[in-house]
Amino acid sequence: MAVSGTKGHPLENGFAWDEQRLRFSVREPFPSRATGIDLVFGEITHEKRLEIESMMPENGVIFSDGIENDSIAFNSGTIARIELSKKAGQLVWKS
Repeated sequence: MAVSGTKGHPLENGFAWDEQRLRFSVREPFPSRATGIDLVFGEITHEKRLEIESMMPENGVIFSDGIENDSIAFNSGTIARIELSKKAGQLVWKS
């Protein structure tokens, strides 16, 4: 909230398990001469995807859940488009 300058968090009331959206936050929003920190939290829906272009000349990577072994090279000029899948996963547990 401090980085984005807001007084409340967009998820303070949560959202339903079956909603068709993905919420994201920027883990380490560092401003530089080339970039700002305008986007620190957002939402992806079927109508609205996230598109990111790398400005790192070398050693840029994208990875998820802290697993660097599954990384994808993300160097200058590379564009990542992140959108919702048409298929939904199912959470199964034994009670």
